[in-house]
Amino acid sequence: MGSKKNKMKSHRGASKRFKVTGSGKVKRNKAYKSHILTKKSPKRKRGLRKATTLTGADLKRIKNVIDK
Repeated sequence: MGSKKNKMKSHRGASKRFKVTGSGKVKRNKAYKSHILTKKSPKRKRGLRKATTLTGADLKRIKNVIDK
């Protein structure tokens, strides 16, 4: 029998938090939206709703972790 190499598992926590778009960018949700919302302005909370994309070194690191 031929021995099979072990496969790396993708980081399950990261897989749930990040999504790869069709063009290869990585989408993420913004932080600071989960609690202590009373002191944050409606404008600030509205801005935190929208998802954004990763940039730079983070992109490379996260892609490496979720694309196993």
